[in-house]
Amino acid sequence: MKFKLNRMIVLLGLAACGLSVHAQQAVKIGFLGTLSGPAGALGQDQYDAFMLGVEHLNGKFGGATVQVIKEDDQLKPDVGVQMAQKLIEKDKVAIITGVTFSNVMMAVHKPITEAGVVLVGSNAGPTPLTGKGCSPMFFSTSWNNDSLHESMGQYATDSGYKKVYMMAPNYQAGKDAISGFKRFYKGQVIDEVMTQVNQPDYSAEIAQLQAAKPDAVYVFYPGGMGVNFVKQYQQAGLLGKVPLLSTSTVDGTTLPALKEIAVGVVTGSPYSPDIDNPQNKKFVEDFKKKYNRVPSLYAAQSYDAAMLLNAALTKTGGKADDKEALRAAIKSAEFKSVAGPFKFNTNQFPVRNYYRVDVAKDASGQAAFVNKGVVLKDHADAYFKDCAMK
Repeated sequence: MKFKLNRMIVLLGLAACGLSVHAQQAVKIGFLGTLSGPAGALGQDQYDAFMLGVEHLNGKFGGATVQVIKEDDQLKPDVGVQMAQKLIEKDKVAIITGVTFSNVMMAVHKPITEAGVVLVGSNAGPTPLTGKGCSPMFFSTSWNNDSLHESMGQYATDSGYKKVYMMAPNYQAGKDAISGFKRFYKGQVIDEVMTQVNQPDYSAEIAQLQAAKPDAVYVFYPGGMGVNFVKQYQQAGLLGKVPLLSTSTVDGTTLPALKEIAVGVVTGSPYSPDIDNPQNKKFVEDFKKKYNRVPSLYAAQSYDAAMLLNAALTKTGGKADDKEALRAAIKSAEFKSVAGPFKFNTNQFPVRNYYRVDVAKDASGQAAFVNKGVVLKDHADAYFKDCAMK
């Protein structure tokens, strides 16, 4: 009898140890983004903000220690697939977040979600994945690509611009930009010009648009493309004469290079650093203190991804091994977005506000982003009804 009692105590002790070891296992999260090359600043902002979120939560999501494994897709879809497979098969991550550009997202989305790994995108939101191509394993803390541009289409309509000239790089997000703007713009599109991705010189296209005499120009040129375009637009003497409307062209990653050159540009964005809520004030203050720069919309969306995952893992008790339970927890998780009201639509993309954000001089005379109010309130994308999820 004494032997049986001792054996039972030992077994209970081992079970307790097993539970303890399980509870202490880190939740592995892969961060996949564009971290090098001319567009690397966007992915770096995503990564830095995600890690700031981890730091704000003392290294734990839902009480579980977090281990983040970072990989650079180099803005190459084939490299993105290789890195995603490495994160899934070698590192055995439970979650992958990040993904900066739409062409990479289109390549990695299927390998990740079909492997049963939860994908929380914090930037790229290509249209094919928003409607018929939606997946239960894919969540977005950013937007459908079109939505970004719909806000500026609405702004151009509200401003009474009757003739607009449009330009964007020739890839998925550029095509989404054109279609998104036109969905809400009621005037005449004089021309829509698609240029090469990473094209450095726009002088020929700028001469053509000047000759067309538009009321306003709308462009989408993320990263270094935006720096080059705005500089050349200013050098052509057009800035201040022909209104320049944009999205993801003058943003937190390009304004430091443009500074006062960009003053006067009007942008559409789901985020502005001066949005007045407690969580954003803390985020901006600590991001500036830690990284010595102002956070961009890419940073804000990635910080939100960290807060979303913390809320979800709190629901699961810090466990990420039950994929269906984790997915359900993310879908119903509640957190306070730095950008204001946030909720998931049925396609697991956000319903959120889009703001007019101007580049203007602040009280110290420095070029800064100034929130001019909501253009589209609680805005849902145009494709959620095509998604089979309800």
